[in-house]
Amino acid sequence: QERLVASGGGSVQAGGSLRLSCVLSTSTSSSYCMAWFRQAPGKEREGVASIDFDGSSKYDDSVKGRFTISLDNVKSTMYLQMRGLKPEDTAMYYCAAHSHWSCGLGENDYDYWGQGTQVTVSS
Repeated sequence: QERLVASGGGSVQAGGSLRLSCVLSTSTSSSYCMAWFRQAPGKEREGVASIDFDGSSKYDDSVKGRFTISLDNVKSTMYLQMRGLKPEDTAMYYCAAHSHWSCGLGENDYDYWGQGTQVTVSS
């Protein structure tokens, strides 16, 4: 059974940085696509960035140039380095994973979800 544990959220001022981590625990040898999603109060959950097992990544336009997604296959850990944070980045951030062939930002593609970590950016 796959399990995802996210951490690293917190409160920062605008312009600050945070790094989120997500550890994937699995008993299979499958290759996974992993991603970060976020959901702000009153809004739908949206994809932020995804990364495939080979390191290829995709980003939502709102975070391009500010966020960097990375994957440590040895540690089975995904990271999201967030710089230049803005108040509109405030949300609960979730990590997710699946083992299908497509690795994008479609929420419905993902089978496994972590518990979420809160990011709050003040102006």
